[in-house]
Formats: sequence, structure tokens, C-alpha cells
Amino acid sequence: MEEKSRFQRIEEKLDQLNEEKEKKPKEFKLPFKGRVSVGKARKNYITIMKINENGFCEFEKQPIMDQTVLVDGVPRLASGEHVIYWKKNPIIIQPSWTVEPYAPSEHYKSSLKDGSNSAGYRLLMNRMQLETIALKKKIGGMGITIFGIIIAVIIAIALFQGWASYFIGILMKK
Repeated sequence: MEEKSRFQRIEEKLDQLNEEKEKKPKEFKLPFKGRVSVGKARKNYITIMKINENGFCEFEKQPIMDQTVLVDGVPRLASGEHVIYWKKNPIIIQPSWTVEPYAPSEHYKSSLKDGSNSAGYRLLMNRMQLETIALKKKIGGMGITIFGIIIAVIIAIALFQGWASYFIGILMKK
């Protein structure tokens, strides 16, 4: 009796582990106070993702006036190169310790200079994948050729044996 309950507990634990592995991570959703509606976006409102010194983020809506946004009473830059779109929602990532927000284009250029860009790695991986596919095709074509030769040899042997028995039959009658 004790053995069955022990096995049942083990099975339950395994089932729980399998369910945890199958769960998909939840999709990120902007907090309601940070979402900008279509009407507000037309009136030059934008979502500000403020990163505090301790690493936590806060979301808020602010209007853009003269390419600046007022965050915590301090005017911050907000030009077109700083805006990122996430599901049709304009966002600016603003660290609280600087007046200049995160600019994807500048960060991309600096990563190219530093050599920390992943674009080259992606190109290299794509090229490697294309090469592996080409090798598989060559091996497959060679396998089909060998298979065809084997079939042809089997057919030739069968025909030769059939003709040989025919001629032997003719010779035996004489």
C-alpha cells in the first residue's frame, strides 16, 4: 500500500513538471496608465518608460511640446529618432539620470564601432544553415542514384536468370 502511494506521488510530481514546461510565458502588456490611445497619439501624446536608478520602470503618458517632454518636472528631449513603436504605441525609453533618452539608431551605430553588434553573427549563421541544406541535397541525390543502380542490377539479374532458364529448357528438350 505504501509503495503504490509513493509511485502515485512520483507520477504526480512528474505530471506537474511536464505541465510547467508546457506553459507559455505571458505576453508583456503595457500598464493601462501608460497606454496611448489613437486620439491621444494624434494630440502628440507618447508613452514614457522611465527607468529609475534602482532599475525599476514606470510608465506614464506625456504630451510632446517643442520636441521635449516634461518628466518629473525636468524637460527631456523627445525627437523622432528616440521614438520606438510597440504594437502601434509610441514609446520613449527615458533613463531618470539623463535628459537624453535611449536612441536606437545611435546605439546601433555605437555597437558597430565597438564590435558588439549581432548582425554579423546572424549573417554568418544564415550562411551556415544554407550550406548545411545544400549538403543534405547532395547526399539525397547520391542516395537516389545508388538506390537506382541497385534496382537496375536486381532487374538485370532477374532477367538474366529468366533467360538462362529458358535457354536451359530449350537445350534440355533437344
